[in-house]
Amino acid sequence: MMNEKLLVVKDLSVIYKTDEAIVHAVNKINFDIGRKETIGLVGETGAGKTTTALAIMQLLPERTGRITEGEILFKGENLLKKSKNEMRMIRGERMSMIFQDPMTSLNPIVTVGDQIRESLDIHNHDKKNKIELEARVDELLKLVGIQPRRKSEYPHQFSGGMKQRVVIAMALACNPELLIADEPTTALDVTIQAQVLALMAELKEQLGTSMIMITHDLGVVAQTCDKVAIMYAGEIVEQGTARDIFEGEKHHPYTLGLFGSIPDLEVETRRLNPIDGLMPDPTDLPPGCKFHPRCKSCMEICKHKQPEPHSFGNHIIVCHLYAKEV
Repeated sequence: MMNEKLLVVKDLSVIYKTDEAIVHAVNKINFDIGRKETIGLVGETGAGKTTTALAIMQLLPERTGRITEGEILFKGENLLKKSKNEMRMIRGERMSMIFQDPMTSLNPIVTVGDQIRESLDIHNHDKKNKIELEARVDELLKLVGIQPRRKSEYPHQFSGGMKQRVVIAMALACNPELLIADEPTTALDVTIQAQVLALMAELKEQLGTSMIMITHDLGVVAQTCDKVAIMYAGEIVEQGTARDIFEGEKHHPYTLGLFGSIPDLEVETRRLNPIDGLMPDPTDLPPGCKFHPRCKSCMEICKHKQPEPHSFGNHIIVCHLYAKEV
């Protein structure tokens, strides 16, 4: 695996501004991805995972979403300094996104072949003719396990799993260097989930694509990711290699809570240990550590002082528990 960083996110903060309040969705997060690497962004609903992805793609809602600080460096270039036209040419060609719900990602009145071809038309720098573009559409459909003869069909004629395959084909149309997958298996049943994950792993290997896998499923992370970043209330509270997260001895209390919520099929008597409480209101975040109202290891300092990141090799944990160990 190469050391060169394809994407570096530095101190990224994102807010949503409404007439009633300001939503602090992402708060000074830092992570990076090397070439051919996959990083998993993990956390509960509302942790800021999708907002992070939309910020990278520059697809935040224009009226309400705003990046207040930070840098997003893609191959050394700050995407936040790019114009709308420059970002339009980067999206789809150099980076793509698989959105969470395939049911709403596809246009119901346009054939799947035409929807895949649209990206090819926009980024047709080689001036391919219609026959060549059509051949590429067929190639992409075969790549995701769909017969090319079905390209003239509409989304409603496909199952949920097949729709997701079409969305993946659209995202891969121009062989992007970075693929962002926003919970790509959430709307699918278990057997189809396994097929889609296996397909994405195979395509990543074939194309050498780097990937951001957004999920709340630690099983998906274990299966697909090289690195993991645990998000809570818009912050990354722990990150490291997959081995650090799944086999390491030190963890953030929130990470331990996520692991405690996973059923163990080998132990019949083991009860689930859900994390007490709810994610804090992003318009009124608590002082100190954002997790302290739900944390069983909470100390007095946690209630008023923001914890510093503590490094154990490449494993980083943002928690007061480890202040004395550094």
